[in-house]
Amino acid sequence: MDEGQADATASSRVSSARRAEQYLGDLDERLAQDNLDNLLNRFDYTAEDARAGRPNPSPVPIDGDLRTGLASLQQALKHYHAFLTEQNATPDRATQQAQVARLTRAEIEAAMDDCDRLGLAAFLARGGFVKPQVWVAGEDRGERNYPAKAVVAAAMGHLPGGRTPGTKQFFGGFGEPQAFARLEALGYRLLRPEAEGEENPFSRDAVEAAMDDFEEYRASGAHADDFAGFEEPTGYWVRSTRPRPDRRFPSKPIVGKLLHKPASAFSGGWSQPQTAAALLHNAGYVITDESDQPLPLPESHAHLMRGAERARLVALNYFIAPAREAGRPAVTIRVGDLHGMSGLVRNWANVCQALEGSKFRTLAAVSEPRRTGPVQGASTEYTFSLIPTASMPEVPAGELSMSNTKPTNLILFGPPGTGKTYATAAEAVRLLCGEPVPEDHGELMKVYRRLSEEGRIEFVTFHQSMSYEDFVEGLRPVTNGDGDEPATSAGFRLKPVPGIFRRIASSAERDRGRSASALHLDGRQVYKMSIGNSALPQDAPLFAQALAEGCTIFGFADLDWSDPRFAEPAEIASAMQRLDDWAGVKPGSPSVRMTDIFRNRLKPGDILIVTRGNLLVRAVGEVTGEYEFHPRPEGDYGHRRAVRWLWSDAEGVPATEFYRKKFSQLTLYPLVPEDLNVPVLERYMNSRTPEEPAAPDPFVLIIDEINRANVSKVFGELITLLEEDKRLGCDNELHIKLPYSRERFGVPQNLHIIGTMNTADRSIALLDTALRRRFTFRELMPDPNVLSSNVDGIDLRKLLTTLNDRIEYLFDRDHQIGHAYFIRCETKEDVDDVMRHKIIPLLAEYFYEDWSKVAAVLGDLTPQEGDIDGAFLVRRRLTAPTGLAGDEMAPRYRWKMKEGAFSYQNLQP
Repeated sequence: MDEGQADATASSRVSSARRAEQYLGDLDERLAQDNLDNLLNRFDYTAEDARAGRPNPSPVPIDGDLRTGLASLQQALKHYHAFLTEQNATPDRATQQAQVARLTRAEIEAAMDDCDRLGLAAFLARGGFVKPQVWVAGEDRGERNYPAKAVVAAAMGHLPGGRTPGTKQFFGGFGEPQAFARLEALGYRLLRPEAEGEENPFSRDAVEAAMDDFEEYRASGAHADDFAGFEEPTGYWVRSTRPRPDRRFPSKPIVGKLLHKPASAFSGGWSQPQTAAALLHNAGYVITDESDQPLPLPESHAHLMRGAERARLVALNYFIAPAREAGRPAVTIRVGDLHGMSGLVRNWANVCQALEGSKFRTLAAVSEPRRTGPVQGASTEYTFSLIPTASMPEVPAGELSMSNTKPTNLILFGPPGTGKTYATAAEAVRLLCGEPVPEDHGELMKVYRRLSEEGRIEFVTFHQSMSYEDFVEGLRPVTNGDGDEPATSAGFRLKPVPGIFRRIASSAERDRGRSASALHLDGRQVYKMSIGNSALPQDAPLFAQALAEGCTIFGFADLDWSDPRFAEPAEIASAMQRLDDWAGVKPGSPSVRMTDIFRNRLKPGDILIVTRGNLLVRAVGEVTGEYEFHPRPEGDYGHRRAVRWLWSDAEGVPATEFYRKKFSQLTLYPLVPEDLNVPVLERYMNSRTPEEPAAPDPFVLIIDEINRANVSKVFGELITLLEEDKRLGCDNELHIKLPYSRERFGVPQNLHIIGTMNTADRSIALLDTALRRRFTFRELMPDPNVLSSNVDGIDLRKLLTTLNDRIEYLFDRDHQIGHAYFIRCETKEDVDDVMRHKIIPLLAEYFYEDWSKVAAVLGDLTPQEGDIDGAFLVRRRLTAPTGLAGDEMAPRYRWKMKEGAFSYQNLQP
């Protein structure tokens, strides 16, 4: 045994080796016939095995603590194997590198002879190597190739006095590059896999082929050189996409086979991007437990693929490809099945979006599916035809609309400074775009701002004074004549005015989604126009007629302006002056100017915004024709222009969505481009027509600091309408009658609500129970890893971790400090400024001005009763007033922040 070891240690190892021989027979013979790893596997029995009641894999009977006994036998086998192979005498690193440098072609050729004599599998197993990625060409040996690393290791055994190291001893991170360099220096050609053009190692065919090999290994022991070194998994399995007697396979051996890596090269879970289960998961395979049940995704592992991207790959691997392989003409995918396999949690919207989108149709080479069942839910089904067709519809790249969106009610909660408000932007863009959000924050905010300008994102911050009237609707004073009705008297009246929630809910309900067209305002003039007087009942049919006949209708003088001479405003004025009703007009009069605009200035391609009164817009259209005169029997309104109506709503939407200024009473006039809300107008211009399938765009309402208001009071009866099955269009849809307007109101499905909640401001436990039941809660905690480890010598990661550990010890986890406080610190002065003006005042608030606890968090508290000159705080003992001094009086102190620079030694243990 090992030289220099204690007699008791040597005696114990000899005893263990003899015990192993009782169950295995002569160890010299067994180790000569079998691989050490195979023998060790027979004595492998974990705590999980014991809890699960799995059978004992070893020939050793259960006696007391079986696992402890087996561990000692495993150790004995390892020591005895080392004794036989003299691996314990492997040279150190410097000696080993010197041996590699001594190699000549003679030793390399001798190693190649060993490989020819033993066969590849035995040659690799002798040193614990697996199937290699790099080979060395034996150009004088009939073009045979040899495993490069194993050849160098074997060649070292042919040096005078040399020993053959195993893979762990020689290639533990330093020998491989030198070995390959030595082979090339000796004139050998290395064969490496090409980085470009290489086949995807995680393609469905490759994964299933590895599973085929593993099945053979299970049945007959074939492919032992690929799989024998791997242990049985305890937590992560991968499900085959093909029908098999047992569809679950251990994830680690499958990935080892695909990447040609040994068991020691990586782990089998999914805690890191390059672990086995994570690699298979991100390639679209289902990771299960031992019972073949899909495993839920931990929120903390951001590298794991989620959402629509994940659902697309799973649908392709487990539904489309197998059905196509079996020659079936079509396949039906049930949303609930794909949802569960994809590891999602109550997120059927992502599954529906994945199956309906153009990306999946391109990926799977299928046409648009047929949907059956509810609009959106676990029982919704999509049927795809697998018969090739040349008429697959295409959706313009970058289209942002998402159809049949399941409503999301989400609250992000956590301590201050954890990026909750920051995260709402990414969450809103994800919900509205339906695709992975841009990783660059600047690009993300560009998309966010554009969607906000389109009116699809609204942001509100709750506060203690927030009321139902602010949020839903309330009565507001309006001046008589300010609106649809003409002024009849002085003074004001109270009018129901919608709040932010009702406004965005109404916008979402009216939305019809995007048309296939892509109209823009570039090069177009936009005009405000009224069609008739909305306050006069006799003018009401004009608007409906205009929509029905595809035109806009204009009044002002029952004259035909078709004659070319009316291209001049003066001629228009002259003709109007001959009529009794218009005798007093002049070339500069509003009626002449508006007639000139309608007859001469409007151009095909210009945009009309048709108003209802001055406060509402009820139609948007594109001018497509020149002036025409169509007289009416009753007179008036005989002037027309052909118009393609792009959007209309008889009730109208707030004019403030379109134009920053208030509309005037003029019938027709050009709008100032700088005051137009171009994104909103373009959204309405590209709305689907009533004849097109309705697929409304999603909208998002972000409520920051949702727990700072009285939630029950602010939401009122709407709390019930937020539930998924109570939304408009659902089986259990509900309406309520609003208290002020008396109008019926419901919440549409395409409105998502995202809230943020600071747990330090108010405990989550105090939140209204009704709201808690209707929202999903996602915790955001401080993440020190996003901070720098060196800002002028300050390790911000350790600093934040230390602060939060002490805060949690003295207070609770909800009052920790978020990473956002330090995210922009680039110098020590920046850190000092944050500590002085933000962190220390916040700690004082947390501990109710108990400065001893603040000092304890900062590491400045000492046990003595005297003065303290700390790294952040200074304490001075106060002198008791005359007459109060005495031993019975507890000492009192004055605390203040230290002037000048701080020291961070106590916050970086």
